[in-house]
Amino acid sequence: MKPRFFAKFVSWLVAALLILPVAVVIPMSFSGRSTFEFPPTSWSLRWYINLFQAPQWTFALSNSLKVAVLTALISTVIGTMATVGLARLSRRISGFATSAILLPLIIPNILVALAVYATFLTLQLNGTIIGLVLADTAIALPFVVIAVNTRLKGIDDRLRIAALTLGATPFAAFRQVVLPLLWPGIVSAVVLSFVTAFDEVIIALFLQTPANTVLSVQMFNAVSIEIDPTISAASSVLVVVVSAAILVGQVIFTKRRGAKSQ
Repeated sequence: MKPRFFAKFVSWLVAALLILPVAVVIPMSFSGRSTFEFPPTSWSLRWYINLFQAPQWTFALSNSLKVAVLTALISTVIGTMATVGLARLSRRISGFATSAILLPLIIPNILVALAVYATFLTLQLNGTIIGLVLADTAIALPFVVIAVNTRLKGIDDRLRIAALTLGATPFAAFRQVVLPLLWPGIVSAVVLSFVTAFDEVIIALFLQTPANTVLSVQMFNAVSIEIDPTISAASSVLVVVVSAAILVGQVIFTKRRGAKSQ
């Protein structure tokens, strides 16, 4: 078997395994029965209606969107500033600081959740939107640093130096030269942090209260506490939201790359 053919085969196999659960969940969300059923014997929009009308589901969805948007904005700003700042430091200090920022990728989320829970008890942030945003920001920050740093390494620093020699201030050189070149990485960072916050469940389970439940926790409760087929509709919406976020990022990146090539 040729290596190229084998690589394609493995890629298609992995794609099929990833898509298969979606192919099951989405038809189930249109079932007219009061229990999980695949394939559906009757079709209905009742679970989507319940998702967007039942107070507990609409409240959880609204909270998830708030947390995800705020997390994406805060983590992207902090992560971008940190990445640009670390690039100006010595290699040893930059490497140590970057490793510290990337620690949440190595530490299991359950340990992060326990530490955050204990800390937020003292700060009285448990059960608040800002608490969820801060915790999700800590989890999303490594993805922002990776995305922006990857893009930053592809930028020729001589462009910034040239702007400085022509009389631009350091801030003007960054805003007019570096920042436009960083936009693909920044867009990727926004998408990754949004998806991370929107889909996070472990930390949300520790920090949530009945007054501030997010969609991922509501979905968990719908399976573990009660058998509510609305979760199939919520899962379908989750897939659409995440896919749309990734697609928007790809479209923006493609348009910018096409505009530069013209």
